Amino acid sequence: MTGALKKIIYNCKQATFLIEKRTLGKITASEALQLQVHLAGCSICRTYQKQSLLIIRLFTGFPSGEIRLDDTFKAKLQQQIEKEINKN
Repeated sequence: MTGALKKIIYNCKQATFLIEKRTLGKITASEALQLQVHLAGCSICRTYQKQSLLIIRLFTGFPSGEIRLDDTFKAKLQQQIEKEINKN
């Protein structure tokens, strides 16, 4: 098994990054393969991918000026996300 594949198999943080990167644009063929391998064995990241796509569909079409979060809430949310990501 190559180093890149071994690296992604147990790396949910990298997988979620690739899910979001693919949503925002294009990922390379190598990244797509790595993500596919990870998703084949990780039900948590498959759920994350479904939820991410749902959120995007729900908010597509909203004018961006209407949705604002205050800085304190964003900071707390970022801390919670990082705490959960680092559990794996």
